[in-house]
Amino acid sequence: MGHRSTEPRPDPRTAEPPYIERVKHFVTGGAGFVGRHLVLRLLADGHEVRALAGSDEEAAAVTALGATPVRADLPDLDEVLRGVGIVVNAAMEPSDQGRPGRRERDPVAGTRALLDAAHRSGVRRLVHVSTEAVLASGRPLRYVDETAAYPRKHAGEHARTTALAEQVVLASNSRELVTVAVRPRLVWGPGDTELLPQVLAAAEQGRWAWVNGGNHLTSTCHVRNLCEGIVLAAEKGRGGQAYFLTDGAPVELRSFLTRCAAAYGVTLPDRSVPLPVTRTTTTVLEKGRRVLQAKGEPPVAYVAVALGGREVTVDDSRARRELGYVPVVTVDEGIEELRELSGPAAS
Repeated sequence: MGHRSTEPRPDPRTAEPPYIERVKHFVTGGAGFVGRHLVLRLLADGHEVRALAGSDEEAAAVTALGATPVRADLPDLDEVLRGVGIVVNAAMEPSDQGRPGRRERDPVAGTRALLDAAHRSGVRRLVHVSTEAVLASGRPLRYVDETAAYPRKHAGEHARTTALAEQVVLASNSRELVTVAVRPRLVWGPGDTELLPQVLAAAEQGRWAWVNGGNHLTSTCHVRNLCEGIVLAAEKGRGGQAYFLTDGAPVELRSFLTRCAAAYGVTLPDRSVPLPVTRTTTTVLEKGRRVLQAKGEPPVAYVAVALGGREVTVDDSRARRELGYVPVVTVDEGIEELRELSGPAAS
């Protein structure tokens, strides 16, 4: 039997309006791009937040946000999770793409350990932050929804293990622990440590090239829209279900990235490479890295080509219908915010 908090809850009929049930949250990846925004959102909503920190630097970042850092290994989380109502697993980091064995060990085994600890500790609900990469096979994804099956063969190790981790979470749903997953596509916004910094660095170093011109459509998800979806999924999500989250209507990838780069005063070049050439190169590089057990970051991952070199559009109707999800930031508003935050460099 899991331990559950015996603290009385306030009666919403007599509480001061607006009534918010304050729930203790535990967030993995709290010092990351998504995690930082989520922690701030949960604190703003009046919740108590603990966040897993893997280093002194991450602990300091979590403390600076106003949350309580937790230095613990996943197998040792039982005591940490006692009294926690909701766990958000936001530790999936794209920077691990292509590292042989790393993805299998972190997202899959780590996710299982987190689920086991949550079960033992009496946590009520767990939200897993996944991505559209669970469906990545190298083919275009056109307005797919949650009924789309996982492919038999994924486009690279990152996509495969991301799908495995999500499957572990959804299969663990029970009456005692309700588990749901959210699938944002192309997360972006202020404080991004992955997508835009890599695009800008490639452009400034003369390494940027569009794949097939970059004129295909893509769905996007601003980080605050993702946080909105996470909060709603924690409250209303159906157990064992996944939910796509987006900014709304798809946009042209080239136009979107060009506008984002311009917000930082960077012009993306017109150079383009054919998809078959890029796909072949990345496949050879990834196979070679696995054979050699290479360490460090790969120059480009196959899944990045699979998801960035072809149309990837997803349907978030389930989230809108079941969760009441509505984006809180439009693409135009998000890009204008980037421009304002970047200061004189974009003017």
